[in-house]
Amino acid sequence: MPVAVYADANGTIYDAPGYGAVGRVGGRDEILSAEALIPLPEGADLMFLPGRSALVAQNGKIGPIAAALTAVAAALPVGYTRTHLPAYTVAGDAPPLPLYGYTAVAMHKGRFWVAALKTDDNARWHPHRYNTAGLAAKVEAVKRELPGNRLVAHLARCSLEWHCCTAQNLFYHRWEAGIPVSAACNANCLGCISLQPAECCPAPQSRIDFVPTVDEVAAVGIYHLTSAPAPIISFGQGCEGEPSLAADIIAPAVRLIRAETDRGIININTNGGFTAGLKAIVDAGLGSMRVSVISARPATHQAYYRADYSLQEVRESIAYAKSRGVYVSLNMLLLPGLNDRPEELEAWLAFIAETRVDMVQLRNLNIDPERLWPLLPEPEAPAAGVRAFLTELRRSCPAVRVGNFSRYIGG
Repeated sequence: MPVAVYADANGTIYDAPGYGAVGRVGGRDEILSAEALIPLPEGADLMFLPGRSALVAQNGKIGPIAAALTAVAAALPVGYTRTHLPAYTVAGDAPPLPLYGYTAVAMHKGRFWVAALKTDDNARWHPHRYNTAGLAAKVEAVKRELPGNRLVAHLARCSLEWHCCTAQNLFYHRWEAGIPVSAACNANCLGCISLQPAECCPAPQSRIDFVPTVDEVAAVGIYHLTSAPAPIISFGQGCEGEPSLAADIIAPAVRLIRAETDRGIININTNGGFTAGLKAIVDAGLGSMRVSVISARPATHQAYYRADYSLQEVRESIAYAKSRGVYVSLNMLLLPGLNDRPEELEAWLAFIAETRVDMVQLRNLNIDPERLWPLLPEPEAPAAGVRAFLTELRRSCPAVRVGNFSRYIGG
């Protein structure tokens, strides 16, 4: 039986022989079997959860091991999708959790295991390829090649301080590189990773605090697309708001880039809510679009995004992009106990059939679950579990690629 783990007040992690590991799906706690677990992946981080006492199983019953023994979780690298949240009780004075994708952890066969599935494999995003010893020197080299470009300086900070992989790819001269543009947003996402109100949990990175010029954007785009293997440039990074609000910058920059080179893919990561801006960017030469969606049901969608746009406008943006030959992915924010509710699954299948998206990219939602649950509609039926959800998604949508990573398509 997989064994529960806990942390002491100093954050040191221990196993608890004789006590079974427990995970959570929505509001339901489940004893974790060995079949529900995989070995802790390379690149995962273990963390303890202050103010939250670990739940364990003994003699088939679930309860807290001791109030002072803190729950432990893992944050997974991209390519892995969690199936269970950590199970715990919350003290009245517990602080809000930072914005990470918390996953249940156990000890099994002498090592840590997690409640997750491997859902994609892309060696380009393996952790050993990033944060290498020579990164700082590569950053300085690109600064010399693109002198005075504020975007390069911003991406240098993203690379060295926030360890952003898409920012680092610009300096490694390879694959997908991010180009943040917009400080503004048309949503107020509960789990925004670059802007949070002061009374909430701290954001794990800072939002861009300037508006780059068309020439600055074009210079970075041309530099990367003309020099990198399998190059992609992406608007819409974690350090910015909604990129389509900056269509007056991005669209002319895309035209300048495409006047210089037809090499590579130009992508946008968007919430899909500002259709007019997205139309302008699509018409300028966009190649792919990834749309962030937590639910295909309007009430659930709005509860998380708290947006100035509707889910119907997201549909219209996708329809326009598809009509112009853009490769469209859904960035599905996934939380065990939410997406796998029967009513959510039914809505997802209808949404995917209607929009004819090309891919579903799974993303473990970075949030303290206790902040989100009270804001969501009450479930109509118990959640089926992430494994069952993904099985049905693949069965019902065989033409849609399901994974985690953006692909270099054509170009």
